[in-house]
Amino acid sequence: MDIKKVGVIGAGTMGRGIAELLAAKGIDVYLIDKSPEKLNDGMRLLDGSLNKQIERWALTHQEKKLLASKITPILDDRMLLECDMIIEAVSEQLEMKKQLFSSLENNIRPDAILASNTATLSLTELAEAMEHKERVIGLHFLFPAGQVRLVEIVRGLKTSEQTFQITKQFVEQTLDKTSIQVYESPGYVTTRIICTLINEALHTLSEGVATAADIDEAIRIGYGFHYGPLEMADRFGLDSVLASMETLFHELGDLKYRPNVLLKKMVRAQHLGLKTGIGFFHYSEGGERL
Repeated sequence: MDIKKVGVIGAGTMGRGIAELLAAKGIDVYLIDKSPEKLNDGMRLLDGSLNKQIERWALTHQEKKLLASKITPILDDRMLLECDMIIEAVSEQLEMKKQLFSSLENNIRPDAILASNTATLSLTELAEAMEHKERVIGLHFLFPAGQVRLVEIVRGLKTSEQTFQITKQFVEQTLDKTSIQVYESPGYVTTRIICTLINEALHTLSEGVATAADIDEAIRIGYGFHYGPLEMADRFGLDSVLASMETLFHELGDLKYRPNVLLKKMVRAQHLGLKTGIGFFHYSEGGERL
């Protein structure tokens, strides 16, 4: 099956990034969110991201115009019936995602693939809300979706081989990404490992061993990371990091996943990182660290 039109649910940080990636590869995208305000904010921030790329000479005005024409904002989920694949990128909350999957049953084609960008949650449990459980799969893009080469393709218990093969071909040939096959387990591969690094950085910061800037410099320069663990957490969204750690701690029961108290304090204060402009560091609206 050729995937020519994709619906992306959620116009937040990951949803926008996925929509931009798909459009850049020539895929027609329907971007949907639950309210006009959230959708308008998402489109405005997407436009700002494209303008930043023009400033860096990474994109021309003509390329921006072509890319933007591929993304159509919608509020009516019945339009998703036109899509070959739907990628869900809403908040990392199990009940919210289950309700969304259940509501989508009659608004997507029987042969359409339903993918979740969840970083920690059970694809098998999400699929229980669907009649056609075999078409549910995980597509875990890492942030930023357009730049990171890796995509985790996660199989739920009832994901069919056909669904997996179509998704794998789409990721590797259409999107030109490297994929790994992951069998369902809390946190999969990338989230499970990166959460321990972020949590240890939080412990190191809260114990006063070094400043946030110096901790990040140590890992970024010392080990060749693009971002240090604290800036990485800021860019993921501290609320999303907290949700992932709480899920891992609940599912695995290992103390290394118990979120540091400092992370909880930051989330309570709504210092969520890039999405609010302040986390462990400060950020411009265009996403640059100040």
